Amino acid sequence: MTDATANDWPQIRNVGIDGLLVSFGDRLNEPANRAALAFLDALERDGPEGIEETSTSLVSTYLRFDPIHCDHAKMRAALGKMLKARDWYDADLPSGRRFWRIPTVFGTDLAPQLEEAAEAAGMSAEDAIRSISETRVRVQTIGFAAGQPYLGELPPDWDIPRQTQLTDKVPAGALTVAIRQLVLFSVSTPTGWRHIGQTAFQLFRPESDTPFVLRPGDEVQFDPTTPEKLDAMKADGPEGGAVSETLK
Repeated sequence: MTDATANDWPQIRNVGIDGLLVSFGDRLNEPANRAALAFLDALERDGPEGIEETSTSLVSTYLRFDPIHCDHAKMRAALGKMLKARDWYDADLPSGRRFWRIPTVFGTDLAPQLEEAAEAAGMSAEDAIRSISETRVRVQTIGFAAGQPYLGELPPDWDIPRQTQLTDKVPAGALTVAIRQLVLFSVSTPTGWRHIGQTAFQLFRPESDTPFVLRPGDEVQFDPTTPEKLDAMKADGPEGGAVSETLK
């Protein structure tokens, strides 16, 4: 049994008059995130009748249902039956996910907090770049801003805190780090996460049929590049030099 499955997890809790939250743990870990993504996929493919909306957070799956046709007790019973049907912590991730390679400038004036973050992780700047760029991370959830992914988990050395003071603003495409996670910013905004890399990748494309480019379960690797090459990649369009393939 993993830490994720201990202490009476998963749990089903009420959210308002028409929602339920299925949580697979009380903190982020790979099995709990995997379970939340797999359970969401199962709900969307073959969930109980009456579900009107679904989404995930880092370790939970949310659903909103029509209370006229199904009350909390009936929906809870149906979800409980699904939860007992298999080990969700060891479930396959949903099909149709993509693997993205995103060119990234680490450090320089474009991402000025690399050395500070590396020091907090007990590394040199060069080792920090190697550690981040060689780690294939998963989109664990989308949140905070439109299309903005939280990605992880990074190696334990990267369990560094957020800043105590906000950075006034990071640009769209900024790659930031804290608490064994990366956040790739979809908009320009203040943040308490340290800015270690910069991409030309446009995450939010409101004019597109699929405005959120990255989806929970997708995998990403951030490939080092130079400021000059990144500037040229901006002419490639919203991908900014990024390429992707479908995962089998």
